[in-house]
Amino acid sequence: MLLSGGKYIIKKEDEMKKILKIPIKANLYQHQQNACRFACERFGILPSEVHSNGVALLMEMGCGKTITSIAITGILHEHRYIKKILITAPLSILVVWEQEFARFADFPYQLTILKGSSSQKKEQLKKLHGNVLQIAVVNYESAWRLEKELLAFDADLIIADEAHKIKENRTSQSKAMHHLGDKAKYKLLLTGTLITNKEIDVFSQYRFLNSDIFGTSFYVFRNRYFDMCGYGNHIPVFRKQMMDEFLKKLHSIAYRVTKSECLDLPQITEKIRTVELEPKAMKLYKQLEKESFAELADSEVSAVNVLTKMLRLSQMTGGHLTDDEGDTTAVSTTKLDALSDILDTMLAEDKKLVIMARFVPELNDIQKLLEKKNIGYASVRGGISDRTEEIRRFQEDTDCHVFVGQIAAAGLGITLTAASTMVFYSLDYSMSNFEQAKARIHRVSQTENCLYIYLIAKNTVDIKILRSLRDKVDLARTLVDDYRNGINPFQEKED
Repeated sequence: MLLSGGKYIIKKEDEMKKILKIPIKANLYQHQQNACRFACERFGILPSEVHSNGVALLMEMGCGKTITSIAITGILHEHRYIKKILITAPLSILVVWEQEFARFADFPYQLTILKGSSSQKKEQLKKLHGNVLQIAVVNYESAWRLEKELLAFDADLIIADEAHKIKENRTSQSKAMHHLGDKAKYKLLLTGTLITNKEIDVFSQYRFLNSDIFGTSFYVFRNRYFDMCGYGNHIPVFRKQMMDEFLKKLHSIAYRVTKSECLDLPQITEKIRTVELEPKAMKLYKQLEKESFAELADSEVSAVNVLTKMLRLSQMTGGHLTDDEGDTTAVSTTKLDALSDILDTMLAEDKKLVIMARFVPELNDIQKLLEKKNIGYASVRGGISDRTEEIRRFQEDTDCHVFVGQIAAAGLGITLTAASTMVFYSLDYSMSNFEQAKARIHRVSQTENCLYIYLIAKNTVDIKILRSLRDKVDLARTLVDDYRNGINPFQEKED
């Protein structure tokens, strides 16, 4: 339980009561308190049979990973375990850490977001010194470019936020995080999607976190837990008989919680709104579908190749066709017309609405529609500099009724709970982006049941993409397998 004055009483069978002061300006939820206790046990602040210098907080989006991490940071600082922190995160959410520390940290600190050119970032890092806790925040892409300087910074604690960004073992940014992690005294790994598509993703993240769990050799790890199968024996298939050992190691240093387990969040309803492309547009779509399938016979059938061809089909269902020169032509208004109806209904009910789309021409169409209807809106897409103000307007301004977000740009680090309905105008192929986007409305402080509406063009790739995302199936692998089995991977009928 959490007492006034920030004291956390930990009760455990046959254990002396321990009192930890949590220097945080908030009352933590029970699951957040439990996460603090778990980390303190593994870090050796509290008695435990299992010790580790790295802890994974596998907390679904909306469960409060950031505030929990700040609480753990405060405890480590109060006990004089740490003096310097390095936080790595996607570029779009660096400012979120600055805001959350200012909001919740009840201990002295100095925080700097490393930005600008490489030389500017190096100078900013040099200026971090003093008696208060020193915190450097940097995006993953910059971390490997500044590896030498960050190693010299000698952080006591490294927090890897949205750690699915380092799931690929061989990337430069993953290798840099491994090197930085090897030197740090303590590490926190934050993600709600540790295994995004397959179990093999775990290695790189745990290599950073604690190399004692799965070792330092990717190939030793792969040979123990996977069989190599498929075309050319390059597809790793998890050995089900190793599941017990795998999960035991995984959870030995991981605190796992889902929203359904820890939060009294509203229910979720999902609706598919099927639309039909205009006859002329459907004829054009079928022609493109036939050409895309035929072209596969004259090229290497790889995941990248298949997804590239599928991309043009996805663009078409959203109303646009892009030629080889990059010129875009409008070919359909079907989805836009359906969205117009949804907007009319939502406004009649005096409800706010979030609209997510993948492609820039779609976003432009949506914003033109809102302007035509004289509906106030906020928007976040690639290239938008002032995300914070756009989000604030949507959350607080009663005249701002709609939020228009590009899935890849608006899926992290933002809260859109002023709305309880989200429309997916289109979808990208990333399961992580899909789950992140959905969590913008279904999170702490949401008071209404959440509705997700998917605009799906009948007899197109739309339904195949949605099914793969909802079923957590690797879309690329499915498409390649379909082709090799003699099936047109771009054809999908409605149930």
